[in-house]
Amino acid sequence: MIKIKRALISLSDKTGIVELAEELRNFGVEIISTGGTAKFLRENNIAVTEISAYTGFPEMLDGRVKTLHPAIHAGLLARRDNPLHLQKLIEHNIGLIDLLVVNLYPFEKIIRKSPVDIAEAIENIDIGGPAMLRSAAKNYQSVAVICNPRRYSGVIAQLKKNNGCLSEDLTRQLGIEVYGYTSKYDAAIYNYLSGHFKTNPPAEDFPQELVLAFEKIQGLRYGENPHQKAAFYKERGACAGLINFKQLQGKELSFNNILDLNSAVELAKEFQNPAAVMVKHNNPCGVAEDQELSKAYLNAWKADKLSAFGGIVALNRKMDPKTAKLIIKSGFLECIIAAGFDQEAQDLFKEKKNLRLLQLNDWGVVSDLQMKRVSGGMLLETNDSLTLDINNLKVVTKKKPSQAQMQSLIFAWKVAKHVKSNAIVLAAGTKTVGIGAGQMSRVDSVIIAKTKSSQLSRGCCLASDAFFPKADAISWARKAGAKAIIQPGGSIADQEIIAACDKYKLAMVFTGIRHFKH
Repeated sequence: MIKIKRALISLSDKTGIVELAEELRNFGVEIISTGGTAKFLRENNIAVTEISAYTGFPEMLDGRVKTLHPAIHAGLLARRDNPLHLQKLIEHNIGLIDLLVVNLYPFEKIIRKSPVDIAEAIENIDIGGPAMLRSAAKNYQSVAVICNPRRYSGVIAQLKKNNGCLSEDLTRQLGIEVYGYTSKYDAAIYNYLSGHFKTNPPAEDFPQELVLAFEKIQGLRYGENPHQKAAFYKERGACAGLINFKQLQGKELSFNNILDLNSAVELAKEFQNPAAVMVKHNNPCGVAEDQELSKAYLNAWKADKLSAFGGIVALNRKMDPKTAKLIIKSGFLECIIAAGFDQEAQDLFKEKKNLRLLQLNDWGVVSDLQMKRVSGGMLLETNDSLTLDINNLKVVTKKKPSQAQMQSLIFAWKVAKHVKSNAIVLAAGTKTVGIGAGQMSRVDSVIIAKTKSSQLSRGCCLASDAFFPKADAISWARKAGAKAIIQPGGSIADQEIIAACDKYKLAMVFTGIRHFKH
């Protein structure tokens, strides 16, 4: 047990500190504090000793130097079981510090401003705080250190239970937490400064060392399968994207729900007009764009009613009552995420208590980098954010697509970008009628898309995420009823493919862009 006799408190975020300081006062603990924190505590009737009075040295350089002093660090680092350490403290008239309560300058909050003032950002790089935290954490057997306000209640409970003492089990936990806290803080500074000053060599797009920091949002019941453990994390400093959703009703989200929601949202972001996206097992099974959200939803659902059962729906507009009524009639769904909910529409879902309703106001991109773990390492790439320039499309067949077909081809191409390879999308107007996903053979993807479309694909347009290696897929595209095709081109068999399209009087457009999604 560690008896708390002297505490040093220096905080940027002062949430909850008055309650902790009052408890320390009840046990007769001497409190040392820095300028702003000392003023705050005095305003709340807590007696404190200013840090300058304790060290005998004034704060200087506009507060840049105040706690970087032997009286502080020796008091934190001295081992209580080492007589030589204690003798040195006596020789230099330095007291022991048993509790350190510190959180750091709000660097991450500052760099979220737009625009960011680099001078202000640098002034918010804390120096003394991390140094004190690490000193105290290194000596966790003798010193308690708190860097997280959520820890205050647990510390207060132990102080009351143990008559002003804290267990070594707790101080060990608190000490370990410090290193996670300071490492994330340093990572934020490194990532911001290296980006701001563009420190990577000109020939390199990616840093030699990658520093990542994430904070846990919530634990999950399990992962992809019940025997796997899982949790949901937020990229530290991120303020946009899926992590911003607000759950309005329904059961707790699962690991697979979150994956599917992300896929659905990323695809829904492709469209400017009202759009509905239905996702099942991380692949879209129905997508539609229309002037009315209700029509977009109905078309997306009709594209593959069987697969839509138990799926995820993303709407890039605010949910209205008309769309809500259609969704309720269409059967069982796991989640609905929308850019808002009309109150009347939200009320319509109240009877479906398990249905998860999520509101996402900010659909922006958090980072332009994508990460995929492999055994012992990680792959890093930029987002697949390249969009089509209609002026760069190349019609390679004798038959040219009509204006309506071109619109449909571009729609199908947007969807294919979000379908697992090999991806084939059949579209009629701005709605999908058949999707073939994740096959080892592109021909199989065409066959699956045709099968799913039933008779809806007559006169459709077809999008392929990558080039056709052989002409056999064109034959199947014709059987599916396709009249126009969009694909990247670039195969050694391109002329054979073009000849097949000409034979069947199909229009074909090359994009020059591949959209593999593994």
